[in-house]
Amino acid sequence: MNSVSDHPPTTADLQVSAAALRGELARALDAQGLLEDPGWRRAVQTVPRHRFVAGFYTDTGRHDQEGLPIWEPVTQNIDPGRWLEGAYSDTTLITQFDGTETDWNRPAPRAGGAPTSSSTLPSLVLRMWLDAEVAEGHNVLEIGTGTGYSTALVCERLGDRGDVMSLEVDPARLAQAADALNACGYAVGLAVADGLHGYWPHAPYDRIVAACSVRIVPAAWLAQTRSGGKILTTLSGWLYGYARVLLTVTDPGTAHGPLLPGTISFMAARLQERPAPGNPADWDALTRNLPAEPTRHDPARLEQGTDEAFFGRFLAQLTTPHAQLLTADEDTLHLIDVTDGSAATLTRHHDTWHVHQTGPTRLWDAIQTTWDTWDQAGRPGPQHFHLTITHGRQNIAHTTTPDLSFPLI
Repeated sequence: MNSVSDHPPTTADLQVSAAALRGELARALDAQGLLEDPGWRRAVQTVPRHRFVAGFYTDTGRHDQEGLPIWEPVTQNIDPGRWLEGAYSDTTLITQFDGTETDWNRPAPRAGGAPTSSSTLPSLVLRMWLDAEVAEGHNVLEIGTGTGYSTALVCERLGDRGDVMSLEVDPARLAQAADALNACGYAVGLAVADGLHGYWPHAPYDRIVAACSVRIVPAAWLAQTRSGGKILTTLSGWLYGYARVLLTVTDPGTAHGPLLPGTISFMAARLQERPAPGNPADWDALTRNLPAEPTRHDPARLEQGTDEAFFGRFLAQLTTPHAQLLTADEDTLHLIDVTDGSAATLTRHHDTWHVHQTGPTRLWDAIQTTWDTWDQAGRPGPQHFHLTITHGRQNIAHTTTPDLSFPLI
């Protein structure tokens, strides 16, 4: 498709190109084993994702004078070919930073910022609906409408044989999604609401599926799910460790289910985002003159990109649920807990790491103890852990190793 410097494509051109790209996307998702159900295949081939993404940001790979990454906007007017190909790529498209809406008619490059909304990659959207075992006749609550693409897919799949309610905390974001959903002919319940409280007017639900991450499963979700219903959500925290869980609700306030394999991450529910940590130098001052001890584990385990390290970070987070990781430089890391003042500074000299610790919780010692136990158990993956919720208590535990048991806080 021609770029903006050539003749702009007509509406008919866009429709033809979009249909062809949807076909390519469907083939890619089919190769991943996600489209065995013909209903989901039809949904992917039918829902026009580009109608739900007026624009998105891409990382240029460049940085400004302060070292912040530079992001550039992509829209139909700027580069229709790139915009359309991006819309039908199996990638997450960042659509918002810092909770501030972009005027996609006049977008500008930006430096830095925290992504606060996106169009989730289609393979993950499908995997969520498939893992939640959404089926005809279900009353479904979606937490996090976002652009509305995921909502459109499940509406297309269920048709008139399902009832979908979708919540979004951001009014501007929901308004854009509502316009796109209505324009595409999807009848769906929409509300501006904090998803952490669920949505009582349409309860009880057969399925609750969250497109955000939470530190603890909200009690409202449990109360609003009918007996035998399921909740699919991503657990996260202030160390940015993630694990998905599929819960089956058995009685009011009681649920049980496995963690699911994979390395999926979601933006946190806004009220559960980690608090601002303050100045790293101030935290460094708490530990600077304390005795140093050699570490048993390399702190790189917190940041490595392997599936195993991804889950190891989640276990570290379960161990120190209020901890945050601050990177001063490649040889200095800070673990801090803003709730009780605990701090651990990790410093590297040549190839050896040392730790200086203070406060009521020895953060690094606690993480190392968990990793010791996990290593001795053979580093089992998330599918060997379960979340159990009874009488308001939530606990993640390994199936056979009692010392790998963690309350959710």
